[in-house]
Amino acid sequence: MKFRLLTSLLTIGVLTASSVTAVAGPITDRIAAGQPIRIGFSNIPIWGYPDENGEAKGFVNEIAIGILEQMGYSDIQTTVVDWGGLIPGLQANRYDMITGGLYILNSRCQNLVFSEPVATAGDAFIVPTGNPRGIATYQDILSSGSMMVTLAGNNTVEAARREGIGDNQMMLVPGPSEVLAAVRAGRADAGAMTYFEAAFLAENDDAVEVTDPAALPEWTQNWVGIGFRSSDQDFIDEFNVALATYIGSEAMMDRVSEYGYSISNLPGDVTTEWVCANR
Repeated sequence: MKFRLLTSLLTIGVLTASSVTAVAGPITDRIAAGQPIRIGFSNIPIWGYPDENGEAKGFVNEIAIGILEQMGYSDIQTTVVDWGGLIPGLQANRYDMITGGLYILNSRCQNLVFSEPVATAGDAFIVPTGNPRGIATYQDILSSGSMMVTLAGNNTVEAARREGIGDNQMMLVPGPSEVLAAVRAGRADAGAMTYFEAAFLAENDDAVEVTDPAALPEWTQNWVGIGFRSSDQDFIDEFNVALATYIGSEAMMDRVSEYGYSISNLPGDVTTEWVCANR
């Protein structure tokens, strides 16, 4: 399956306006005015991407839309944006919520409010088939003097720097396809990304393979959230109530199974407050 970057509009039925809370934020104001809920996401395989018809796919989009539908909201507009434009676009009020592979990180918690976690996942590397440099960890990259490539603004940038990798060993690119291209061309020895992305790329390209995510330190395990502005706290509270009943339900698991999301990816009892403080 090929993925292309485009702007898409996904309209699912007609919105029936619900009652507005006494202190309404921008999302609830928009809903009361009959406007759609706007979701911004990046073209990241498995997490969030547009299909050939321009419809929002990926397990984070499926979960977010499923929760909104459970809340009674069905007028949903989705827009694809470069990874680096997700948080600035949310802050600039171009989107009401952002999805598509956002780990809950302390640095991000300073700039937006996350929903409670919707998934847990680890990271991995794509390396040339046969893994000629024997790379499985950041320390392998550091000690061998190898070049790593990853997405600008990704959690892997922080992780690599924490492990001692400097800018002289790190190449930053806009998206997963550029990571793959750098490794394939020999400009980088390893591409750091989420395991979901790495496994997808390796499954569809015989020139690379994926490393074992269990080889990385426990602290690189992360939780996924859906991002909102702080001014929408009333809506976020309602969203989290619906999330609590939807997460792990049969309806949700049926919806995300095609993306490889399994019970092992459920977030468990970990809260966003804990993740913001510890990641």
